[in-house]
Amino acid sequence: MYTISITPEIQASALILGCMRIDELSATQLDTHLKTALDLGINLFDHADIYGGNGGCEQLFGDWLRANPGMRDQMLIQSKCGIVQDEEGNNTAFNFSYDYILRSVEGSLSRLGVDHLDILLLHRPDALFEPEEVAAAFDALFISGKVRAFGVSNMNSGQMELLRSASNHKLVADQIEFGPMHTGMIDHALRMNTMLPFSEDHDSGTLDYCRLHEIVIQAWSPFQYGVFEGTYIDNPKFPQLNQVLQEVGDKYGLTKNGVVAAWIARHPAKMQLIAGTTNSQRLKEVAKGMDFPLQREDWYRIYTTEGRDLP
Repeated sequence: MYTISITPEIQASALILGCMRIDELSATQLDTHLKTALDLGINLFDHADIYGGNGGCEQLFGDWLRANPGMRDQMLIQSKCGIVQDEEGNNTAFNFSYDYILRSVEGSLSRLGVDHLDILLLHRPDALFEPEEVAAAFDALFISGKVRAFGVSNMNSGQMELLRSASNHKLVADQIEFGPMHTGMIDHALRMNTMLPFSEDHDSGTLDYCRLHEIVIQAWSPFQYGVFEGTYIDNPKFPQLNQVLQEVGDKYGLTKNGVVAAWIARHPAKMQLIAGTTNSQRLKEVAKGMDFPLQREDWYRIYTTEGRDLP
């Protein structure tokens, strides 16, 4: 599995374990799952202060760290903040204010039982954010040693440029939904100067912007369709895609999950893939796929399966 240089001091695995659903696991299952991830070479673990409701998943992860002294040294931990939710888990606001960011990080550190986050991401764009205020929060967290590096999630190129204009801290990552069923980052560029389906520009050239500025794209929900509607793997709604994934998988000795991982890893942007599975066997399949360079023809065959005809 290739590694990603987040900063000269932070060398991360291409595969990230997403911890959004670890509250579905028993303590024993969580122990097995996290140790499986480490055995596979995964060293970056992705959290958010809202996962599990009020940081429930961070608390469970912290409980595991407290029960396994010394394991923190083998891990890079990133978390996200900025989404405000009600008691039912509905998003009610976004908040990138100085006080909110600092308070959120303190909460994550307490639940995780660690003295610093390796990476902090702003979770979703706040329409009311002041870049200078965010920059001040980044400065305070970095100077205090509580956060080593900073990034964003679901931000387009213009929003990142606005933030960069006020901050001395390099943005190291942008989490964006990407996979064979969610290809908005590449659709427009492939159909530039056409009126074809999928030619709409949804992200202001974010993919190219990130590559130009060495911002690592972290692909979230790569096995999902819609946003959180479910997986397309072995889903009868998508027979053609599953047939192609099976045929390509047979060619390379991969499962369908492994083929999707190989498809993402094949992109020259050197993206990271966030695997949010709580199934350790499935995690192994994904990890195997990260090491297989798909042939160009197979990559485009998968891309065009769901009606994305090329010009």
